[in-house]
Amino acid sequence: MGKNYVDIENDRGETLRYRKHANGRGLIAHGAKVHATAIVETGAYVEPGVRIAERAHIGRGAWIESDAVIGPDADIATHAHIGPGAAIGAGSKIGIRAYIGAGARVAVGSLIGDDVTIDDGERVATDRRGERHAA
Repeated sequence: MGKNYVDIENDRGETLRYRKHANGRGLIAHGAKVHATAIVETGAYVEPGVRIAERAHIGRGAWIESDAVIGPDADIATHAHIGPGAAIGAGSKIGIRAYIGAGARVAVGSLIGDDVTIDDGERVATDRRGERHAA
């Protein structure tokens, strides 16, 4: 049986250890908290300080940066990027290659489409069709 972790050097020359999540084999950094019922697919990276709630789904190649919070039943699509300190509300759906900036907030149940960028610190609320409302 192979090892259940991998060591990766960051831009500052520090070595970070990532373990492979039981549901999906995505890489979870030491210090991140991922609920046992969450799925983190292969090729996804979850950085230190991240919290991922129950039944959340993190797609292949997604990158969840440090201190971000992913709510229950949230769905982060393939190659999406969630910036540091961002928060994704319960039941929200983040599209393929979407970028959620540092400290941004996506309201409960929102739909962020494919290739959409949410700026740093922006607050967004949408309906199920992805149409924006006051956040």
